[in-house]
Amino acid sequence: MHTSLKSLSRIRRSGTRCLMTGIIFIGMALLVAASSTLAAGQSSARSVAMGGAHIGLAKGVDAARYNPANLGLTSHRSTGVELVGVGANISNNSFTLSDYNKYTGAFLTTEDKEYILGRIPDEGLRLAADVEATALALSTGQFGLTVTGVGRADVNLSRDIFELVLNGNTFADTISVDGSYSDAVSYISAGLSYGLPLYTNGSRQLAVGATARYLRGIAVEQVTELQGMFATNSTGYSGEGRLVAQTATGGRGYALDLGGAFKLNDHYTLGFKMENFLSHLKWSDEPEEHGYLFSFDTMTVDNMNEDYVVSEDYSRSIEPFTTSLPTVMTVGVANTSGKLVWAVDYQQKFRSENGTSTKPRLAAGVEYSLLRFLPIRAGYATGGDRNAAFSFGSGIRALAFYLDVAAVTGSTFSGYSSKSVHMAVSTGLHF
Repeated sequence: MHTSLKSLSRIRRSGTRCLMTGIIFIGMALLVAASSTLAAGQSSARSVAMGGAHIGLAKGVDAARYNPANLGLTSHRSTGVELVGVGANISNNSFTLSDYNKYTGAFLTTEDKEYILGRIPDEGLRLAADVEATALALSTGQFGLTVTGVGRADVNLSRDIFELVLNGNTFADTISVDGSYSDAVSYISAGLSYGLPLYTNGSRQLAVGATARYLRGIAVEQVTELQGMFATNSTGYSGEGRLVAQTATGGRGYALDLGGAFKLNDHYTLGFKMENFLSHLKWSDEPEEHGYLFSFDTMTVDNMNEDYVVSEDYSRSIEPFTTSLPTVMTVGVANTSGKLVWAVDYQQKFRSENGTSTKPRLAAGVEYSLLRFLPIRAGYATGGDRNAAFSFGSGIRALAFYLDVAAVTGSTFSGYSSKSVHMAVSTGLHF
């Protein structure tokens, strides 16, 4: 018995590294899987600066993206072209910039470890990346055309992984990676938008609209199965894991957005949009399944350096598979006239899955133009599957030319409270 306890003590000291390697392998596999593609963000810097509240304000090129029905309102039409539009957002659900600066490279006390673990929710540490880049966007009259590159990546790592890394393993302890996931997709979207006025009475106007989009898939990787467990017992370590992912290098599909707009008078507009009312993306170029399996039983300090872990990895061709884009409903109201304009949007997703939530999101934003050529913008958004955050931005108007920039902070006005890096810039011409 004494020998067994002594051996167990040695296992705890030197075996932790082996356990950590196995668990962190799964985490790193997820991160690498998602790093090749990023997720859809907002390329309109005006919208980003106003917290994303834009359903009733969007005009011209922005109307084609945010609510095609606005193209049916005479007050929201314009002829223009967007030359550059880029938005990027990299975020997590646990740590702020202040946390990163404080703990990176520092010696962690027991209190520090408790604080770090306390910041990670029970569902785990979520990492997300969003990018949207407009290749072509133009509008004229009731029509709009947009060509956009989009990427999406969502990774979630089990809280048990970080508990092991910070505190090590203990006797009769079981570590699980359940709840971890990884999904990544990138595609090009080419959309044609049209707004149709249905009713006009003085300044009051009702319109509907639609955007039909052709989707050209670039790459996809989604983890379809992930299991992993490590246990410490009196005879040694045991564990097993399985990671299965589907990938493809190209695909084709379609999506349809529907919208409605009601201009109450010269000041207020109501908006409605059902994004991805229909969507279908078939991945038929080099569809493959990749798997990694491993297991070990009663590993001890005496045999851990041997070929004790049984592992297998494989890749095989599979039949083409399909994915769809999440359906999102947005309703909003906006004050569209005067030096001070504002908007409030309510957003609801209908499908809860990896990286998305059915929890509603509320966004509000203002734009003040004391000087017509230099608008100042601010916004706030909370709820959904993203962090609550303040946003700010400005722009320049010079004849037909415009340039807008935006940045998002965190739960306070300081960037140190931010759990993400989120910026956007857009420029073009309005005629």
